[in-house]
Amino acid sequence: MMTFGRTDNSIVSRWWWTVDRWLLSAILLLMAAGVLFAMAASPPKALGLGLPAFHFVMRQLYFIPVALALLVGFSLLTPVTTRRIAIVLFGVFYLCTMATLIFAPEIKGSQRWLFVGGMAIQPSEFLKPVFIVTSAWMFAQTKRKEGFPGTAIAILLCCIVMGTLLLQPDFGQTILTFVVWGAQFFLAGLPIFMICVLAVCGVAAVIGAYLLLPHVASRIDRFLDPASGDTYQVSTAMDAFTAGGFLGRGPGEGVVKRILPDAHTDFIFAVIGEEFGLIACLIIVMVFAFVVMRGFLKVMHEEDPFLFLASAGLTILFGLQAIINICVNIQLMPAKGMTLPFVSYGGSSLLSMAITMGMLLCFTRRNHYGAVGRPSR
Repeated sequence: MMTFGRTDNSIVSRWWWTVDRWLLSAILLLMAAGVLFAMAASPPKALGLGLPAFHFVMRQLYFIPVALALLVGFSLLTPVTTRRIAIVLFGVFYLCTMATLIFAPEIKGSQRWLFVGGMAIQPSEFLKPVFIVTSAWMFAQTKRKEGFPGTAIAILLCCIVMGTLLLQPDFGQTILTFVVWGAQFFLAGLPIFMICVLAVCGVAAVIGAYLLLPHVASRIDRFLDPASGDTYQVSTAMDAFTAGGFLGRGPGEGVVKRILPDAHTDFIFAVIGEEFGLIACLIIVMVFAFVVMRGFLKVMHEEDPFLFLASAGLTILFGLQAIINICVNIQLMPAKGMTLPFVSYGGSSLLSMAITMGMLLCFTRRNHYGAVGRPSR
């Protein structure tokens, strides 16, 4: 068995003694759970498409090593290197997101996927975390350098990103990214006036989407008044939780996955509820809560503005996406195609979350003297 002494100065040894192993363990647990639940939820979907029963499971396993490499690879870097890579990737993935408006086929009324070498990639999934890190750098530079227009640049980048996502259109990702960015802006010390402006913009965006995007209006109407339209997905998901009870029907015994279109992706939490029961659902929720609380705990006393804002933003992004998915499954929010991080099937989601948490592990590493991270300049 490989062991590392504190006097060992190798890269891997330094990583082992400085990375948050509790946070890393929770992330690995979620990744393993994703494979297990994919085995439970995806066979009916695969068979319905004329594919082998474990087609989606094998594809998820195919992406796991890549996700692990990204997770560990980013966590091995210094904050300075990670920040520079994130800024470059922001430019790359923004251009890819723009390219979807030209080259992506329309799927369910949206243009979100690029097909490269037989693989489908959703650039907006990768754009979220690197945009959050880039914004954190702009806000931090405003504090460090008097007269630097970091806040103005961050606002401009936000408008550009939000506008591009709305053109796809992807209202859910737009709201998620805007809320996380707004939370960063708040933590960066924005004036009360700007808080009011952001609140007004958020409300205006929701009203505008309701008036201009028929599918958004339909989902909101069905959430507020189930009798106004088809609520098959959310109603079926709720039936799954009822049927599962405390201990579930047992692995492979669920029926929801046979009749729910997105059982292995957006509604995998309902499959967990039916086959593994309420207890398993609560354990999954507690693991997500642990990751979020651990992330906030690690940066609570961080003095470097960039490390604080970047870590907080990535933690909020991870936690908020999980909350949205779970709330949709239990009918507390209008239906929205949002994956459950590391648990739902999906290569783009898995890899983007690996990058997100890899950067968080990097920014929250402690040096041998107990300080969080290292200077981000």
